[in-house]
Amino acid sequence: MMFHVSINELKDFSDVFWKQVKTAKLFAFHGAMGAGKTTLIAALCKGKGVRDAISSPTFSIINEYCFLENGSEKKIYHLDLYRLNSMEEIIQAGVEDCIYSDDICFIEWPEKAAPFLNANTVHVFIEMIDTTTREVKIETPATS
Repeated sequence: MMFHVSINELKDFSDVFWKQVKTAKLFAFHGAMGAGKTTLIAALCKGKGVRDAISSPTFSIINEYCFLENGSEKKIYHLDLYRLNSMEEIIQAGVEDCIYSDDICFIEWPEKAAPFLNANTVHVFIEMIDTTTREVKIETPATS
């Protein structure tokens, strides 16, 4: 599915996104530096009801957010693998634990952790159209 999304439409897009991906938990965000991966992830987190401040985990590598769903607390892991340079660093950072946690996991620069991604991964491709609009392509697995 392909969408053109402006910065002013992120809340509405978040609603559409969650309906499209249904119960998927693992999301790989692809896009150039500055394409809007973190901005989109922040909108998706807000769409799930995250109340915490959402920021780029460029230096922390992993941010954890909580939200309520059906009366129970759930987690979202937001990973930014840009600064990691080897599989050893990825493992030491705890990336594998997040991916296999059964919590929602958003990964920026997912190609660095490709061996951990599986057939249930939803791939999200973001391209800049102009300063406020992005083309967002969502590739969902057949089982999501």
